[in-house]
Amino acid sequence: MTKLTERLFYRIAKRWIAGYTIEDAVNAAHDANNRKVTAILNRLGEHTPDRKLIQEYSEEYLKLLDVIQSEKIQGTISVKPSQIGLALEAPLFKSLLSKILEKAEGERRFVWIDMENSPYTEATVAAYRELLDSHKTLGMCLQANMKRTESDLKDLLPRGGKIRLVKGAYPETGEVAYKRRSDVNANYERSMNLLFEQGEFFAIATHDGKMIAEAKNLSHDHKSDFEFQMLKGIRDDLKSGLIADGFKVSEYIPYGPEWYNYSKRRMRERKRNILLLLRSITG
Repeated sequence: MTKLTERLFYRIAKRWIAGYTIEDAVNAAHDANNRKVTAILNRLGEHTPDRKLIQEYSEEYLKLLDVIQSEKIQGTISVKPSQIGLALEAPLFKSLLSKILEKAEGERRFVWIDMENSPYTEATVAAYRELLDSHKTLGMCLQANMKRTESDLKDLLPRGGKIRLVKGAYPETGEVAYKRRSDVNANYERSMNLLFEQGEFFAIATHDGKMIAEAKNLSHDHKSDFEFQMLKGIRDDLKSGLIADGFKVSEYIPYGPEWYNYSKRRMRERKRNILLLLRSITG
């Protein structure tokens, strides 16, 4: 990617990322809080097999927790397993995650685990299942495009699993994932019903107005502890409307120089943003 292309693409990517630094993330978190939205901060970076870099990422999450505390931010963090050890070895991931959890729990902070592409799914779920008994303020993301998700929910919810339900942004094969939008939506609705019926705490993480409306309907019939989660810079109209209706809303705020791959996924999810990119190039 040329420097010109990078600059132009970054202008669009700024819709979804806070910037390059912790300071950028803090500013975005304060902005979210000012809108009565809770912040979920994520340091970008994934698929990291380098032990030194893995250690640096994990130390930055510890620093991020310090900053959240000192800045009195209403929010927490979300970590990518392949960023803090899973791309190298599962025991290292569990060890570093446990250190992050110990600090977060000392500050009464919830922690989310992101879900990545299918080569990491089984190891991520296994680690979560193992840590769940001793870490009650730990949640994990599941993706409705994955065929295994309903089974994972039926396994984890009776154990007290806390789940963030998304549709899924990674390209996957038809062997492990639903490829048709209608099938993904149907699985999202099935999964959402399970969450409202059995979940202790969960997050409906979507920008799909139809799914949000269905979640609101389900909330009338179930006294569930849940929140809506959306990405920074997307569907701010929905966020404000949900807050006005009395629902809890959190905003996922990523930051860091490794913004390119994350932003490509956002572009695949929202094709109309390509038009914005073209306007930036020609404007």
